[in-house]
Amino acid sequence: MDYVSALVPPVVMAAFFIGLVVTIVKSQGGPNKAKEDAAVDAAISRAEAARQAPRTDGV
Repeated sequence: MDYVSALVPPVVMAAFFIGLVVTIVKSQGGPNKAKEDAAVDAAISRAEAARQAPRTDGV
């Protein structure tokens, strides 16, 4: 019975990992893809604007 208790944690973790991958794959695309892409593009443009903005703290 020691082999069963040794195999249960990896099997459970593998099942959860497979479920996570399936969920991620299913959530790609679809009707929310344009909204998600727009949110990412907006965040990237804000980060680039903040990086390129001149410093106004007198230094």
